[in-house]
Amino acid sequence: MAEIENAIIMAAGLGTRMRPLTYKTPKPLIRVAGKPMVESVIEGLHQNGIYDISIVVGYLAKQFNYLGEKYPGVKLINNPYYNQYNNISSLYVARNELKNTVILDGDQLVMNPKLLKREFTHSGYAGAKIDQFTDEWIMHPDQNGKILQCDRSGNDHGWRLYSLSKWQAEDSLRLKGYLEAEFEHAHHYDIYWDDIAMFDYFDEFSLYVMPIAANDIIEIDSVDQLKQVDQRLTKRG
Repeated sequence: MAEIENAIIMAAGLGTRMRPLTYKTPKPLIRVAGKPMVESVIEGLHQNGIYDISIVVGYLAKQFNYLGEKYPGVKLINNPYYNQYNNISSLYVARNELKNTVILDGDQLVMNPKLLKREFTHSGYAGAKIDQFTDEWIMHPDQNGKILQCDRSGNDHGWRLYSLSKWQAEDSLRLKGYLEAEFEHAHHYDIYWDDIAMFDYFDEFSLYVMPIAANDIIEIDSVDQLKQVDQRLTKRG
């Protein structure tokens, strides 16, 4: 059994699918039910006693500065590559923060804070079981939850991967080494950081699905979806 020591929140991207809202506001700072999405993530971490939080910023980075004052323990890490490379660059610049760590995106809503509990037994990803086709990454675990393979182009069965993952210190050290190998030496700038563990070096990790319900995490990918979620959560109060 391991215990989460810190969190890394990815918040450097351009948020192109949310334009025109993101022309002036980075996606993680867009409000849903009156609160910036990234603040909902931070408060969920705090509810679970996780206060050492690194936020990787890039696009419109200065707009995040207030978070360090509002939430003690939050620090910002600048990604100077955000406009050139894929999100491998964001975890690369935060690689020294990897230990017993939870990694998640700042532009999602964690509706069930229990997902962020500090105690965990295996490194792995949050996943919800599906019964119809989705083009998201789909994990296929064995009966014990160990991930045997992942489909990059989607599937109609399996477990949909969500961008919330927990890493034990030993796996974090391994992940850090491969980040450096890919970014510094192989110059593979255009891959997702998750490619390292789920595809490129899959056999070097033993990753497990952390089962969640489909509505435990909300990923907002369009302005229309934002309006729908905002209206629903506002009404719910």
